[in-house]
Amino acid sequence: MSSHITMMHQLLQKRWIKWPLIVLGSFFLVFIIFYGSIYFGFWGKIPSKNELSSLKQAEATQVLDKDNRLIGKYFVYDRQPIVYEDLPKHLIDALIATEDVRFYEHDGVDNVSLLRVFFKTILFRDKSSGGGSTITLQLVKNIFGRKDYGAFSIVVNKLKESIIAKRIEDIYSKEEVLTQYFNTVPFPDNTYGIESASQKFFNKSTKELTLSEACTLIGSLKANHSYNPRLFPERSQLRRDVVLQQMTKYEYITQDVSDRIMNQNIVLDYQYFNHDLGLAPYFREEVKKELNEILKKYKKADSSVYDIYKDGLIIHTTLDYKMQSLAEEVMKEHLQSLQKTYEKEYGKKAPWKINTNLIDNALKQLPIYQKYKEQGLSQKQITDSFSIKREMELFDWQGNITKKVSTRDSLQHYLKFLNSGMIAIDPSNGAVRAYLGGIDYRYFKYDHVSQSKRQVGSTFKPFVYTAAIENGMKPCTYFPLKEVTYTNLKDWTPKNASEEKDPYLNYNLETALSNSVNTIAVKVIGEVGIPKVFDQIKKMGITEELPDQPSIALGTAGIKIKELAGAYASYANNSKGVRPFYITRIEDKQGNIIASFEPEISEEPAFSDYTRQVILEMMKSTVDKGTATRLRTTYGLKNDIAGKTGTTQDNKDGWFVGITPKLVTVTWVGNDNYAIGFKTTAQGQGANSALPIFGKLYQKMNENPDFDTITKSSFEKTSNNVLEDLDCQPEKRDNFLKRLFSKKKRKKKFKNR
Repeated sequence: MSSHITMMHQLLQKRWIKWPLIVLGSFFLVFIIFYGSIYFGFWGKIPSKNELSSLKQAEATQVLDKDNRLIGKYFVYDRQPIVYEDLPKHLIDALIATEDVRFYEHDGVDNVSLLRVFFKTILFRDKSSGGGSTITLQLVKNIFGRKDYGAFSIVVNKLKESIIAKRIEDIYSKEEVLTQYFNTVPFPDNTYGIESASQKFFNKSTKELTLSEACTLIGSLKANHSYNPRLFPERSQLRRDVVLQQMTKYEYITQDVSDRIMNQNIVLDYQYFNHDLGLAPYFREEVKKELNEILKKYKKADSSVYDIYKDGLIIHTTLDYKMQSLAEEVMKEHLQSLQKTYEKEYGKKAPWKINTNLIDNALKQLPIYQKYKEQGLSQKQITDSFSIKREMELFDWQGNITKKVSTRDSLQHYLKFLNSGMIAIDPSNGAVRAYLGGIDYRYFKYDHVSQSKRQVGSTFKPFVYTAAIENGMKPCTYFPLKEVTYTNLKDWTPKNASEEKDPYLNYNLETALSNSVNTIAVKVIGEVGIPKVFDQIKKMGITEELPDQPSIALGTAGIKIKELAGAYASYANNSKGVRPFYITRIEDKQGNIIASFEPEISEEPAFSDYTRQVILEMMKSTVDKGTATRLRTTYGLKNDIAGKTGTTQDNKDGWFVGITPKLVTVTWVGNDNYAIGFKTTAQGQGANSALPIFGKLYQKMNENPDFDTITKSSFEKTSNNVLEDLDCQPEKRDNFLKRLFSKKKRKKKFKNR
């Protein structure tokens, strides 16, 4: 033994052995000290096993439709967690074959690779050394990110990650590590977690991913941007094939399977879940506003407030995904066509082209104008700033365009566009099934369903007639068609949309309403009295303060679309109005119910069953032989439908309300700038501007058996006494003596009885 010690001592005395050992020992000592400084938190605290046992990540709040289909999210990071059982085997195999083939063998760290990183980075300053990152190490990086430690950043971060990775593998099983990884790993387009990526790129849940789709997503992990299948499909496909080759190499799949998949192109079904794009953006924004108010009343178990962007809430809504998709489709189809006709009618003399005052006034309404005024800028300075051109993307139905324009140019461009609003509700409870706040949320943020109060035109007339019938007027009461000048209303002379026919004609109430006769609507409100009409609409759920003027009979007051829909629901809901609602239930990420909501339905009927049936029959006549007949002729609809068209003065607003037994739909079309209307009534009337959205929607719904419960529903049988009371000549002519002694136009005072 002593001889061996002596030999060792002699060897150490030799310089070519002594100094390398000293250097090696020094480096080892430095590494131990360096590692210890990281382990004990000199470079920042390392989470303990106890802290790691409850890993928390910001999770996106999911917005679901009535059938639990995802329609949108609220998030900072688009993350939507799932459980291990939802991960298909070929997805896990693809990940392991590509990222960490020894995953089931190591304890979270590949020590050989880690040492390589340390020595290459420290000794040789090789910044490309990298490598050696296991799935567990990547999980740590996904959760905790990396900090900047200057020249030591790579080494410090790698060693910190290795310590945490080993602790994680001590706490969690391999299945749990994989689940955590798939729930946190970043994918292209600011998407975090496999479920969010699957929904976004392929419009399906993770468990439904095909082998090709799974390999596409796994392939994108190497470089989120470079292998984004939406932006670079060819590059992404080549990367997918690399993943397939790795799976073949490690015998997860056969060569035949790999070859077959590699011959297939990647097919995306991309879904936009950001705030401005995707399905129902106006609806999602309205839900978010309501959600923020609701959650003020509720606290988490630790007494902190809920954060819709981080707490992974699940919001169950009333929306029907399929109906919403169809509604958006038909609205775009109709508005695109209508816009062409609209611009063609105006031609070179369009107000947005020649009316400088119109443009100047619109500029003064911009928030930036008010800000400049507050800063003390002169009118010339403001005008000059609005004339500076810059690159800007502009909305256009033929495809968005990018060009250099000034603020003034941009405003002039947007002044020409017609906009739209639509809501469809279940009349039995007010559940909103479809919701269109405008034509494109990216460029038109104003919501015409919940924010806008436009004049409702002739859609107000059924309320007047409802009050009349409810207060004893008989359906076969006749009123003269002729115009009347009301001397006590500054010689106001209500006129009809079409030229006056035979001045001696009288219409009964059904004919007057179905043909939307203005002169008779004013006479009816004068007969029943404005106060009784106001009392009637209040019972139906309209809360707006309306002007106490007889012109209200012609719909000169502004009412929100959703409130109008709630009132019209009473005609299909046993005379009870409803309040449209969006949210049915709010759950936390574990599925525990935070709050649930019941429909708000009027406790008492707003009018008698007799009145309801009479008005419903009158509005059926509107569709069958009145102003909405194109539903039968042009669109060929055979459904049970009642409805009412509406057009406001100077063709500023076009309306249609469609009532079927299980759906009430309100559509509006007009220009956001109230100074601009349609050039002609032929184009601007509700039957042409708004009704087609309803007509096209029902055409598509009729073709889809999923909507049979709505489209094939029938109105209840009308009672015999109602039919008898409506059984009279639609019109009658004054007799000879009455014609002899009456004038073509009469003047009288308006009597508000």
